[in-house]
Amino acid sequence: MDAPLPDPTAAISARDLTKRFDADPVVDGLHLDVEPGTILGLIGPSGCGKTTTVRLLTGLLAPTSGRAWVRGRDATELRSSDRQRLGYLPQAPALFPDLSLAENLSFHASMYGLPLRRRRRLDAVLDWVELGEHRRKRVSDVSGGMQRRLSLAAALVHDPDVVFLDEPTAGIDPILRDRFWTHFRELADRGVALVVTTQYVGEAGRCDEVGLLEDGRMLLLDTPEQLRRQAFGGEVVELTLALPVAAEAAQRLRSGAVVDGVIEHTNPTTVRAVVDDARVAIGSLTRACGEFGIEIVAAGEHVVDYDEAFVRVVERHRLETTEAVDAPA
Repeated sequence: MDAPLPDPTAAISARDLTKRFDADPVVDGLHLDVEPGTILGLIGPSGCGKTTTVRLLTGLLAPTSGRAWVRGRDATELRSSDRQRLGYLPQAPALFPDLSLAENLSFHASMYGLPLRRRRRLDAVLDWVELGEHRRKRVSDVSGGMQRRLSLAAALVHDPDVVFLDEPTAGIDPILRDRFWTHFRELADRGVALVVTTQYVGEAGRCDEVGLLEDGRMLLLDTPEQLRRQAFGGEVVELTLALPVAAEAAQRLRSGAVVDGVIEHTNPTTVRAVVDDARVAIGSLTRACGEFGIEIVAAGEHVVDYDEAFVRVVERHRLETTEAVDAPA
């Protein structure tokens, strides 16, 4: 069998990327491509393999099998000159507690090959993470959140082409978090490829593509909109009824209406139906309700939020896994 090859246009690629510790797969058969100018968000429950995935993609961990490439070069064979074009924010800050914030940032800049005359660049990056006025404080004297912001500044100080950010907004207030994501989008618009892990599922909407990991497997890799759609198997229409209707009566809406998936009660007077096209289905469902004597107060598309989509996809995967394990041989 021919060896898997990376996408020649991708900044980051992985083919059947697998990492096992003892016998347990932490990352299992990962396949992805991240084009320049793209933000890939990795989301998933704690322990699902997000951090291990990032460490494999950066070449900091050698895979058990499969391969990863960064800018066309095997991630485990990146040269010093290659790494100078990468930005990497680990979960644990790589900072020197007895040095000042500015000294720490300057050290990281030198590791990335920035010239000695870099004061203006350092000041600009410190101001961006709102640490300029604290530049002379020692790392040991500032909060964990400030250390996180300094680590992010260190990952981006050299203006890299490919960026890996592991939980960049953890512990950051919502206003600054929004500012960070605005900057991430600006980087992508300039052609930078970013892989961002996040514990805030709602941040999936700020990405171009979303990878949902569970038990080391990529359950879904698609656009944010498709993540929401695949969580239910289609779009969702919500009907608010004048009076409570029995679940059996609500199920009758399937006949003659364009309902592709389940119909469920969220409360006695609210019904949700999974459809292919919400705008088309609303009219059909309204007519069907009239035929069955069900009075509608309001009808409209239910826009699934990312937290709800995340929970649905993960729960479905866990149910399928349990059923497979319990199935007779």
